[in-house]
Amino acid sequence: MRNKDVYLDNAATTRPYEEVVQAVSDTMLKTYGNPSSLHQLGIEAEEALEKSREMTAASLQVEPGEVTFTSGGTETNNLVLKGIGRARQRAGRHIIASAIEHKSVLNTLQAMEEDGFEVTYLPVTSGGIVDTDALKEALRDDTILVSIMHVNNETGAIQPVDQVADILRKNRSQALLHSDAVQSYGKIPLHPRQSGIDLLTVSSHKIHGPKGMGALYKNRHVRLLPLIEGGEQEGGLRSGTVNLPAVVGFAKAVELNFHKAFEKQRHMRHLKNELQARLKDRLDDVVINTPEDEHAAPHILNFSIPRMKGEVLLRQLEKEGIFVSTGAACTSGRNTPSHVLNAMGVEDEMVQGALRISFSAENQEEDITRFMQQIVPAVERLKKLIR
Repeated sequence: MRNKDVYLDNAATTRPYEEVVQAVSDTMLKTYGNPSSLHQLGIEAEEALEKSREMTAASLQVEPGEVTFTSGGTETNNLVLKGIGRARQRAGRHIIASAIEHKSVLNTLQAMEEDGFEVTYLPVTSGGIVDTDALKEALRDDTILVSIMHVNNETGAIQPVDQVADILRKNRSQALLHSDAVQSYGKIPLHPRQSGIDLLTVSSHKIHGPKGMGALYKNRHVRLLPLIEGGEQEGGLRSGTVNLPAVVGFAKAVELNFHKAFEKQRHMRHLKNELQARLKDRLDDVVINTPEDEHAAPHILNFSIPRMKGEVLLRQLEKEGIFVSTGAACTSGRNTPSHVLNAMGVEDEMVQGALRISFSAENQEEDITRFMQQIVPAVERLKKLIR
């Protein structure tokens, strides 16, 4: 990244820590044995793998044996949905999910519907928070899985997963609870056992780790069938030679990210709140799509400007070395409207004009100043053109 650049798209991906890059390099060059091999190099590799598993498990306050390494959030979500569907289809073929899930969940469920599963999509409030009353009505005797993300990747809205778990418990439902925690891991406190979550998805590159690496937490009592058959690595859930350099890099990112985590989260929330205040002060017609502070993660701010196209503003900012997003990175290149904002009932004009700003603990207040120095005149120029 160039010195003058301002990177505000951390919900899409983060810049890896230098220590992570070094850990990946050292592992590739020194600990290059196959963890499944019986010789000394293999033993050293296995020790590095299990140490990384222990560190990841500790960050979630779960047992090391409940952590499975994968290639990232998309694979993990697929593994959970399809693996539970196959393992529990005799008990039922009904699944519940929110309408604002990541595409790796929604598209997987769509494919499962074609295979005979039935899916109920829960609506959300105008603030982008899942309607728990709708969940109560949707629960059935043949419901086998409920999948509710922890933090929405476009708006930052925190979903009431604890309340969802409580509803399942009070209704004596057989359904397991899965939560895609890719955007909350390392950003807000997260303890799946305490919250009653049976399966949890996390990703490495959202916390300054390597891309192509993630993990699944699976309660040890849950039966899950694998997507990939092979050499029985990762407890038989994810066969194939383990990508040890990425695993070690992920564990190093976990170590660094969770060091002084509260201070980092408070710093990001300060930046988000400061930016929101400046936007409201300088742009009279700005509309904030992210919910109130206590219902939102510290690092994401989504807003719209009437009659503006978010992509046009994005390009204007990019010319000045400021990098933001119009929404989810997996769909932003397709010029498709945000299914999240649509589900919230946001007007089409506002959906088209939405921008997502997402911070990391590496950002500073001067980044906000640079952003404001560019977006205000950009909006004024575009308004003149529209008139």
